[in-house]
Amino acid sequence: MVHGSNQPNQFKNTEETNERQYLREIMEERFPTKEAAVAEIMNLEAILHLPKATEHFVSDLHGEYSAFDHILRNGSGNIKNKIMDVFGGRLTASHLQNFAILIYYPEEKLEYKKRQLQYDEDGTLEQWYLDTIQRLIELLEFVSTKYTRSKVRKALDPNFAYITEELLYTDPQEFDKRSYIDQLMTNLVSLGVTDEFIIATCYTIQQLVVDHLHVLGDIYDRGEHPELIMDRLMSYHSVDIQWGNHDMLWVGASSGSALCMLNLLRISARYNNLATIEDAYGISLRHLSRFAEQNYSDNPAFRPKLVEGDTFSFDGEKLQLTQIQQAVSIMQFKMEVQTIAREPDFDMNDRALLNEIDYDKKTIQIHGKTYQLTNTCFDLIDPKDPGKLTSEEQELIEGLLHSFVESKSLQRHLDFLVNKGSMYLCYNNNLLLHGCMPVNEKGELLPFKYHGREYRGKQLVDFFDQQVRHAYNDPCGNDHSAADLIWYLWQGPISPLFGKQAMTTFERYFIKDKASHEEVRNPYFKLRHNEQFTDNLLKEFGLDPADGHVINGHTPVKRGHDAIMANGKMLVIDGGYSKAYQPTTGFGGYTLLYNSYGLQLVEHHPFTSKKDSIVNGTDIVSSRRVVNHEVHRKSVADTDIGSRLKENVKILRGLLDEY
Repeated sequence: MVHGSNQPNQFKNTEETNERQYLREIMEERFPTKEAAVAEIMNLEAILHLPKATEHFVSDLHGEYSAFDHILRNGSGNIKNKIMDVFGGRLTASHLQNFAILIYYPEEKLEYKKRQLQYDEDGTLEQWYLDTIQRLIELLEFVSTKYTRSKVRKALDPNFAYITEELLYTDPQEFDKRSYIDQLMTNLVSLGVTDEFIIATCYTIQQLVVDHLHVLGDIYDRGEHPELIMDRLMSYHSVDIQWGNHDMLWVGASSGSALCMLNLLRISARYNNLATIEDAYGISLRHLSRFAEQNYSDNPAFRPKLVEGDTFSFDGEKLQLTQIQQAVSIMQFKMEVQTIAREPDFDMNDRALLNEIDYDKKTIQIHGKTYQLTNTCFDLIDPKDPGKLTSEEQELIEGLLHSFVESKSLQRHLDFLVNKGSMYLCYNNNLLLHGCMPVNEKGELLPFKYHGREYRGKQLVDFFDQQVRHAYNDPCGNDHSAADLIWYLWQGPISPLFGKQAMTTFERYFIKDKASHEEVRNPYFKLRHNEQFTDNLLKEFGLDPADGHVINGHTPVKRGHDAIMANGKMLVIDGGYSKAYQPTTGFGGYTLLYNSYGLQLVEHHPFTSKKDSIVNGTDIVSSRRVVNHEVHRKSVADTDIGSRLKENVKILRGLLDEY
């Protein structure tokens, strides 16, 4: 069973009282008269009766920008559903699909359409413009119904807000307004701003169809453009992030953890993605490449892994990546020895593997069993002091680490990741958690003992959240412990972001016996099928198990396995975006939608390309499964935002009595 201790009630009560007093002072300043307070009460209580807006959950993006961008543009198929609701039976299947693609990619689809119709001289293009604008306004009206006019206005492009509102809120069937509306439409075409208007309206529809985005971790590693994903998230209208273990490597590197940096360099070399580091973040790897070339040769265990369609950009790149991967791996294993010795509370002595090697016989002892080592590249390891870096390695690490800490473009993205992110999130009675909650076979929360204190359950993730922020905000500090803890999140046995007893990177490189490669999962991953366990986990975080859910990423759902567990209370939505995972999963992964009618799990086909969508109208949504269907449609009053609005109303009514 899950059990732990939450924040003491007296502290929580004090915080709530102080917050309420602060809120009261703000309300008194904003609404200083009876009339102002009455107007706001009426406004807020009306909003409480609007339908709950749609939340969109994605996870494990792993640098696959194109697939993620498409999912974001189509709202995991939500836009297509809205189009069907409005135009089903009125448009053919091909017209419905082309209209959907226009909304996803308005700039590109407009150019493609104009090329198709450019030689028509009978006004076909002009008629297409008029028909398209009318349909966009009709769809915009439909997707706006669950919002106030004020919120819709904020979503409109300011350049077209006036004309959009006139088209949106004026009944074209009214005789006196018909000529007025016709002239507005005609002027859009004749004045040459039709494209701009269509583009703006398409993006407004995208924004209103999904009110809020949750990203459950692992934005970085494996795919080639995590930096584009970060740019996209930074421009998105409403988003939160729960950190993943791969994200922690990048945060750790920028927090001064050489071990995190070496891990991400190794993964980038392994998946042919060093360009992200050099081109996107301006971090030179020239010295590392030269060092690797001088000290390492070809080695089959370290050759980069390619996915379908991946190529090398120049002759000799495959060998270069092989050499770099060896260089950073050996430095990584050395620094693991150092860090494990420096942090005895990590209890990871069994992972200081360089200490367990017989360098003459080329064998290693792991858990009492002796293995023969293959594909070794140990020339720079001192058998008498395996964790010792050479002077050149030390200098190289210091230079690279300085580049990571000082990269302005990387810092810009990670500032957003840290400030918008957290270890977990409780949102609308759902627990959003990238990885797991470490427990034993009985489901009891495992303690992490550190510097004389124990942390478990909610306290554990709160502790790690605090340490991540401390390390990131003080990257040049003398205390290495916070940065070491970020590395522990990457592969520690009690890490809620890792969820395994050990990461067998060394074994996969050097030991042929695949039994040694196995990474034993925490019992959480079996227990999460159990409804009672899931209920107890929700209670640990102060959530109501009656209608709450735990939403996980981190683990790709393999063929034949179900993403819905524990009687619908545990949902696993690893996006499966990474092409490296798709041979195992067989599809493009899952996303989740939560609207006023309930939760829907969405399964996706692997993404092809933007060009294929624009030219051939392809989409990647495969199917939907209803997780739960609300008997009573949820309104704003049933959400976290609703609770805050109710508190505001309560305070305003108190002020009203005084007025």
